[in-house]
Amino acid sequence: MNLLRTKSVEQSIKDTEEPGHRLRRDLSALDLVVFGIGVIVGTGIFVLTGQVAKEKAGPAVAISFILAAVVCALAALCYAEFASTVPVAGSAYTFSYATLGEFPAWIIGWDLILELALGAAVVSVGWSGYFASLLDSAGVHLPAAITNPPGSSGGVVNVPAIALVLVVTGLLVLGVKISSRVNAVVVVVKVSVVLLVIVAGLFFVKGENYHPFIPPSEPNPSVKGAAAPLMQVIFGITPVSYGWLGIFAAIAIVFFAYIGFDIVATAAEEARRPQRDLPIGLIGSLVITALLYAAVSTVVAGMQNYKKLSDAAPLADAFKAVGHSAFATVIDVGAVIGLIAVVLILLLGQSRVFFAMSRDGLLPPWLSAIHPRFGTPWLSTVIMGGVVAVLAGFIPLAKLAELVNIGTLFAFLLVSVGVLILRRTRPDLPRAFRTPLVPVIPILSVLGCLFVMINLPLETWYRFLAWMVVGSIIYFGYGRHHSRVGIAAASGRS
Repeated sequence: MNLLRTKSVEQSIKDTEEPGHRLRRDLSALDLVVFGIGVIVGTGIFVLTGQVAKEKAGPAVAISFILAAVVCALAALCYAEFASTVPVAGSAYTFSYATLGEFPAWIIGWDLILELALGAAVVSVGWSGYFASLLDSAGVHLPAAITNPPGSSGGVVNVPAIALVLVVTGLLVLGVKISSRVNAVVVVVKVSVVLLVIVAGLFFVKGENYHPFIPPSEPNPSVKGAAAPLMQVIFGITPVSYGWLGIFAAIAIVFFAYIGFDIVATAAEEARRPQRDLPIGLIGSLVITALLYAAVSTVVAGMQNYKKLSDAAPLADAFKAVGHSAFATVIDVGAVIGLIAVVLILLLGQSRVFFAMSRDGLLPPWLSAIHPRFGTPWLSTVIMGGVVAVLAGFIPLAKLAELVNIGTLFAFLLVSVGVLILRRTRPDLPRAFRTPLVPVIPILSVLGCLFVMINLPLETWYRFLAWMVVGSIIYFGYGRHHSRVGIAAASGRS
């Protein structure tokens, strides 16, 4: 069977109108921008800023955030062209099916399942920590047995993380419009908190905390073997902290802050005017959040010496360090509320990829069943919500953020390649948005993604390849035999 057979753009769009597989178009351009902001403003601001400044980049952490945003922006321009041309659920999976072929599309879909499911689980665990901290402040102390997963300081099961995933899954089943309204409220709260940090924090910035802005490189003996970045392994470079090598290594970590902006593209079938709304949602949300990240990281690094920043709650602890605990409490509340939106949108995107793959026959058809009342892919949503709840409740996920990153970067890379291919194979397709400066922008996007990927640890590559092997086994065991495109070709139908 032909592993590179493609599903035409016209057929992809036609499938969206099938009875029983039709999603409701309830989302406006503003909804999509808010979705993007909702998923991006989260772990990156509330957690990663301190860890990355302390261990990798120093006060120059803002440079790492900006460079990571540039890589995302290049990919976003490619996503915008695809999403406006092929307004179908599934994001990079659907785009790859139309350009690279069925097996590459399967691989990217399988990759997206990993990215979004693990991302939701990681954020759920982070939310649980903030939630437990808030309860502690209020005098309610939850035992470690029900707030930590097995293998970590007396943990048995992370009950708050499981509860969050299950509640969010229920919201998604009820309908995308309800989910978008909840997300809008949450986004207003957490963006307000971020702006509070920026404005209030400016009054406590000390110039000496920025010197040196790019600290000189220091050997980092704690990073060795397979934990070292692939680039440093290839070239035999001793792992270091700080300096430009530290800034580059930090990009690979802070990239986690931007995962999920591509989820805007997974909601293509639920946008009212996808050809116009999707480019606005993708690019608008990325620009806004990149500015917020750069501003917050610069202010926090100026409030407290980078070596003293907190790993778990850098924004709140920076205000505690300058004697303003009230601000810290507000930030903790904002983090608890804000991370809910991140989990919601990651699960939304994950269920839509599952839905698209099932509708194409690469996964069992019952996974793409649409709820008769709510118009959502409820079975795939419930199943993946259950899987994520188990991951969040029982598995320590601290090291898996890097695995999420490599999956995202791989998706970006394939979408950028796909734009070049579709421009050559289907120049006649109507494109409401065209990626500028083709082929320069797609090529730069590919190179940027590869650069960040080789700055990820070697062990991350091992895990990623293992996941791809498992996916290949499932495809050759089930997907290729049940592919609707393959069955149609075999029967002589186009």
